[in-house]
Amino acid sequence: MTEIKELDRETYFNKKFTLHYLTKGYYDIEARANGFDIAYKTFDKPKEMSFSDVFFGEWLDNPRAFGAFEDGKLLGYAEGALEKWNNRYRISNIGVFDSSMRRRGIGTLLMNSILSEAAKSGARMAVLETQSCNENAISFYRKNGFEIIGFDLFAYSNADRERNEIRIEMGKILNQ
Repeated sequence: MTEIKELDRETYFNKKFTLHYLTKGYYDIEARANGFDIAYKTFDKPKEMSFSDVFFGEWLDNPRAFGAFEDGKLLGYAEGALEKWNNRYRISNIGVFDSSMRRRGIGTLLMNSILSEAAKSGARMAVLETQSCNENAISFYRKNGFEIIGFDLFAYSNADRERNEIRIEMGKILNQ
């Protein structure tokens, strides 16, 4: 049985983790004279992608984090913090580490925990970042009430479009 626990900052601070995912396609975002076109495109063959980060990133102001545990093993993680300047709750990381453990409801438990924390903070909305090639994450966030609220064609490098890895911002209104 999966148990969600708040993570102790001292225990996890600055420990590195890597999340891997398989993607069959991406959202191609093209600038046009009067706006942008967004179209889903498939890769010739599925691609394995990954990203690495650390728990309790120093750039976060008073972050809270939750872990999903089974038999004492950390299966997944959700972290976020209130951005006081605009009263939005930034979900900085959420994921299930082992791909064989995905699609079992662990991500939903983590999302519910971090959204509950966001609501308790009084934030007007929750926001998060994903990449245009992380189609499964985008689908999961939409299933949890998030919508695309923006993107950045050059957030990670000047070649983001060529790499099909554009930063997408998603958000969910919590309090009107």
